[in-house]
Amino acid sequence: MIRREEAVEGTAAGFRLEDLPVRDDLRGKAPYGAPQLEVPYALNTNENPYAPSEELAAALARGVADVARGLNRYPDRDATRLRAALAAYLDHDLDVREVWAANGSNEVLQQLLQVFGGAGRTAMGFEPSYSMHPIITEVTGTAWVGVPRTADFTIDLDAAKDAIARHRPDIVFLTSPNNPTGTALPLEVIREIAAVAPGMVVVDEAYAEFRREGTPSALSLLPDHPRLIVSRTMSKAFAMAGARLGYLAANPAVVDALQLVRLPYHLSAVSQIVALTALEFSDELLGAVKQLREERDALVAWLRDHGFTVADSDANFVMFGEFADRAAVWRGLLDHGVLIREVGPAGWLRVTVGTPEEMSAFRDALLRVTADPPAAREKHGEPGAPGSPGA
Repeated sequence: MIRREEAVEGTAAGFRLEDLPVRDDLRGKAPYGAPQLEVPYALNTNENPYAPSEELAAALARGVADVARGLNRYPDRDATRLRAALAAYLDHDLDVREVWAANGSNEVLQQLLQVFGGAGRTAMGFEPSYSMHPIITEVTGTAWVGVPRTADFTIDLDAAKDAIARHRPDIVFLTSPNNPTGTALPLEVIREIAAVAPGMVVVDEAYAEFRREGTPSALSLLPDHPRLIVSRTMSKAFAMAGARLGYLAANPAVVDALQLVRLPYHLSAVSQIVALTALEFSDELLGAVKQLREERDALVAWLRDHGFTVADSDANFVMFGEFADRAAVWRGLLDHGVLIREVGPAGWLRVTVGTPEEMSAFRDALLRVTADPPAAREKHGEPGAPGSPGA
């Protein structure tokens, strides 16, 4: 008789992921994730480089300590106090019934797809855009339709309407400012797409706080568009990437629908108090946004002055190029201790806007790397190219 331990040992040898009964549509896929490397200058994940102040850190510690005394009990299942605070922050006459929160904006998007997507349903996005949109779409069993953006990374409204009429998507994803290009959408584009879309329209505003002054938010469209959803995050402008807190604003009926799929007590008591405390310090945390905007605009000007093609950005990152071998440039920068992101259209790279010291290190490394023949640029500064001086 073979003992259980022997059977397990015999079958476990050489056992691989491919040997598991994974869903067919997941086979061959790789997990999402930007490289996590120990480098002097990490500029690849669009984080806010300014850490919380000592005062905020102390307030967070006090809040977590208070919550710790009740961790034997479940948290507020509906995060009512946090949602009310988020509604107040967003303004636009929103109330708690119109706001939902989850563990990062990716969980918000996943819940939306669980409710409004699924087998036999379709989601649409305009590419290049946030790579998690198609990934989350597909893992929820929803079909994905990608519609190309124009040469300057904007959305052709007529082409968008035509694609919507042909595919009748259940969900349309719009991203403003767009990741990885940084492009913001005119409010009229969002309004017209929302008017013709047969299902839900999700406007991903993860980088909304970094937009130029006076750029309107899709939040202003919510009263007239009950199928419109605006998602946000505290990871970027609030410098709370480690807290994992995302949220959305929508019609109360949408929030009711999300509660059909949310896991019980999905948002921990610790997450809720951390987010509430951060909102109390919003003036401090958002104070760095103006500085990052200025640093971004200075970086765009510098890149163009040095002959690079740059996409206009309203975010805390800049996409630039064009390179005959962008992988060689990426590796060269990494050799100089600067980690950026190899993402977006072929020939382009994306760099997060950091501190003045980080930007100085990036500029120095980029000039060194692109001076080498293997990293030669193929058509930077070409008249009429997106983001070039002649565009």
